[in-house]
Amino acid sequence: MKGLDPQARVAIVTGGAGALGAAIGQKLHLDGCHVVLADVDDGAAAARAAELTAGSDGPAVVAEHVDVGEPESVDALVSRVGAAFGRIDVVVNNAAIQRRGGIGDLDVEDWDVAHRVNLRGPMLLCRAAVAYWERQRSGSVVNIASRVWLSGGQPIYVAAKAGVVGLTRSLATELGPLGVTANAVAPSFVPTDFTRAGRDDAAWEEILEHHRGLSPLGRITEPEDIGDAVAFLASPRARAITGEVLHVCAGTQLAPR
Repeated sequence: MKGLDPQARVAIVTGGAGALGAAIGQKLHLDGCHVVLADVDDGAAAARAAELTAGSDGPAVVAEHVDVGEPESVDALVSRVGAAFGRIDVVVNNAAIQRRGGIGDLDVEDWDVAHRVNLRGPMLLCRAAVAYWERQRSGSVVNIASRVWLSGGQPIYVAAKAGVVGLTRSLATELGPLGVTANAVAPSFVPTDFTRAGRDDAAWEEILEHHRGLSPLGRITEPEDIGDAVAFLASPRARAITGEVLHVCAGTQLAPR
């Protein structure tokens, strides 16, 4: 891309079309990064990118297609980003899907579909980005986990997010010699279309009140809170932090589920 600052960091945010991905992208953009909002929903990702760059002549924000569970799609994304920007500095694995249900009525297909996106996706993107980090000798990974890796809950989502924590720690030890940090941000309930899906108004208000009551601060975590944490962990300010799980959930990691 002509006219782009070649020294600016380049960040890929999966699930970039959603509220959480857009908030993360906005904070990284404000931090001076070129941002790639990658999503399976091309139109929504393009709309988010346009919102973030409206009235701005700063770093680029672009939308790219990716199916995070498909190796060929992930590899193609990384190739396009590398060709356009010449580097990849930050990978934020935010894309996720939810499948509800207890162990007694768990659908094995739901398990496989959710783990394909929630756990396989982060592995595939990090695997594809390694070649850039080997050359650059620097980089950062921020994986979006969840407080439920501690508290338990519905097994499909909990198992995947616990796996994300394990993957994060493995990446920290393996990629550290390349100068790459790997950390996880663990939100609690964040009010977005993702968490509202399948809930009517009454159920929505009930779950908001429940999570507000779990918080020692008496508040709900917002997408911008997650964005701030990700931007910090992805920045040089966090160069000595790796292998950590940062709970950004208004203290609800202290509460039972």
